[in-house]
Amino acid sequence: MAADTERNKANAMVFYDMMFNRCKPREAIDTFVGDVYIQHNPHVGDGKDAFVDYFERMAREYPGKQTRFHKAIAEDNFVVLHCEQIWPGSDNYAGIDIFRFDDKGKIVEHWDVLQVIGETSANDNGLF
Repeated sequence: MAADTERNKANAMVFYDMMFNRCKPREAIDTFVGDVYIQHNPHVGDGKDAFVDYFERMAREYPGKQTRFHKAIAEDNFVVLHCEQIWPGSDNYAGIDIFRFDDKGKIVEHWDVLQVIGETSANDNGLF
């Protein structure tokens, strides 16, 4: 079965908005994640419950945190989001999140790479 890349891209963005901006990680997991959730971020435990625990704690520790999408790219069963993360009282980040979807359109695996947004740069191009 061919991947529905546009559906997956839209679902990745709604999932991310729900868990990060709206601070509803359990609802995001229940709505958009498949039977398993394989996590590659070394700061977050593997599985659905570890994900929910981590983002519930982030909601308490960083009220008002938010992310902004700059790019969304989909190919086969993968979606890549290029995001700007704003963490009140902490560093802000440029991030690349990669999601793998199953054939039912559910997220089953996640990778990310984060970079602190610094105050200086050797060029004028910006991170976004």
